[in-house]
Amino acid sequence: MQPIVEGAMSPWEPGVFSLAVYTILVAAFIASQLFLAAWLGEKKKSVEKSRPYECGIIPTGSARFRYPVPFYLVAIFFLIFDVEGAYLLTWAVVYQEVGLAGYVQMSFFIILLLVGLFYIWKQGGLDWREAYKEGQQTGF
Repeated sequence: MQPIVEGAMSPWEPGVFSLAVYTILVAAFIASQLFLAAWLGEKKKSVEKSRPYECGIIPTGSARFRYPVPFYLVAIFFLIFDVEGAYLLTWAVVYQEVGLAGYVQMSFFIILLLVGLFYIWKQGGLDWREAYKEGQQTGF
């Protein structure tokens, strides 16, 4: 057996070798399950099987209808302010290490988000019930 040269990566290193074996075993298991499901599964087609399942209720009409824009606006606003919470949490964890510079930067970040929130509020992005009832779009 030859000695391992310094800096060369050995395939027998515990982390790499076990990861490779695990990856191969998982891929083989998934492939075998997919093969068995396709081979042993029933292939009889019928009208009932091709119909979309709606909790036992026979579907009527099209399932493709347009959502009003305010639903998407609320989702986008939630994502924006949810990311803000993640930034604030990480800042709170390292508050002592970042000092005054970190405090000033996070204060600017919070003020910028509050300006954005007040802008959305003033434009009517948060008052979507009335716009939806009247069939109007919001100002965005």
